Amino acid sequence: MDPIARDAYDELAERFASVADDKLENAYLDRPATLSLLPEVRGKAVLDAGCGAGAYSEALLGMGASTVVAFDVSPRMVECARNRLGSRAQVRLADFEEPLGFVGSQSQDLVVCGLALSYARDLGRVYAEFSRVLRPGGFLVASLGHPWAEMRWSRNESYLETEMLCLEWRGFGEPNTAVRWFRRPLAAVLSPLFEQGFLMDRLIEPIPLPEGREKDPETYDRLCRMPGFLCFRAVKPDSSAGR
Repeated sequence: MDPIARDAYDELAERFASVADDKLENAYLDRPATLSLLPEVRGKAVLDAGCGAGAYSEALLGMGASTVVAFDVSPRMVECARNRLGSRAQVRLADFEEPLGFVGSQSQDLVVCGLALSYARDLGRVYAEFSRVLRPGGFLVASLGHPWAEMRWSRNESYLETEMLCLEWRGFGEPNTAVRWFRRPLAAVLSPLFEQGFLMDRLIEPIPLPEGREKDPETYDRLCRMPGFLCFRAVKPDSSAGR
């Protein structure tokens, strides 16, 4: 079954790469909040899952990560990330709902997954693969659309149901692009995580940095009053730690 957002991101890739570094929702809300949850990165092996145009990978390299392996399901996003990162990171074309055969078991200290989980049909499968590649004591840091906030686009007005949404994105230049993703209640986001043995470490509902106001005052004011994203950190327990 084809990934639900691959075609949309292929269409958006170059436009996304050109504006996301300074777009309110990305540069002044999601990324700073998600990066604030990172453990010590220097000298660590990191997997950037759903890397998009490579902004997180670049930040992780700047923090001193020893290795960064990045992947995305969109070929054109992968091309954008490779152009940005050059030889500093390994960038692969892959679907996180399939086995990541290029990443060894218990080989990574950290998995970062920024605004990609909502494109997964089966979050349990995604979390299971993240658990496989993480060393005991390793961290998963992720962000996604806030489950409550995404109710404004719901067709059935039932928060407790998971549904596929489709919305024309208007913030990345013309033409508008229809993007599909899954809206889930909070329990449907986190229960599969706990079933894979992860322990929740931190969870935040971020507000934008003050510098973002001049980019889009109306959106800034709304995101200061209503949540836009949910960011969390979870740890894969080290079963040997108490021995």
